Amino acid sequence: MAKWTAFPYAGDYRFDAASVIKSWDRLHAGDLEPLPQDAEVIRSWVHFHNGDFQKAATLGQSLGCAGTCVASKATCVYATYLEKHEPSRLDLFLSVANQAGALAQRDPANLNARYWRAYALGRYSQGISVAKALAQGLGTKVKADLEYVIRHAPQHADAHVALGSFHAEVIDKVGSLIGAMAYGANKDIGLQLFEQAITLHDTSPYGLLEYAHAVLMLGGEDMTGEANQLYQRAARTSPVDAAERLDVEMAKTQLTD
Repeated sequence: MAKWTAFPYAGDYRFDAASVIKSWDRLHAGDLEPLPQDAEVIRSWVHFHNGDFQKAATLGQSLGCAGTCVASKATCVYATYLEKHEPSRLDLFLSVANQAGALAQRDPANLNARYWRAYALGRYSQGISVAKALAQGLGTKVKADLEYVIRHAPQHADAHVALGSFHAEVIDKVGSLIGAMAYGANKDIGLQLFEQAITLHDTSPYGLLEYAHAVLMLGGEDMTGEANQLYQRAARTSPVDAAERLDVEMAKTQLTD
């Protein structure tokens, strides 16, 4: 595996196994990942929360099914925010979709396997163009996975965010009419999903950041003010780990005067 770009705020987060376990509910308020019982899986999560995403992914992958979700999350966060080479980004998202999808087949009760497959395919779709991805049937897979997760875990805030983004992306790329007829995309449903996500996890910079992106896709320049308010809220949150720090820093770059 090629060396990944380092987390730019290395050393700002100094979790160990004990502090990750103690803070687990807050750290995983968005994805509802169950607390692992395996010490090596915990160690992989320690790497993740400290921002050493490559170590988290490598160790997680070495642990088989037990480490798939931490490996998937580490790879997706890294690919979304830190990988600059587009072909490499796309390869990373596809690898997560395949690994998480394999786990979802073996263990249908593992909802985050479905979530990470959907998240990875969603990001991959953005990379190749949403319209092209929809033509390949990827949108249907993303939507089905996320709706499944929400049906079985209504408190899964991050799944609400990702599904809200799906609705916004589809409408932005193919329009409301075709989006509704062909893919079941709906502006009001998308916005409701974001509102529910923020209700479930109101300190999530990821949720606020993606909500702002969606508002701009759905409303254009007329919604710049509302989107900026959401970016401001995201930028003002106090990140609890490395992943949230990347969301916060991204939000800061989106602020307008």
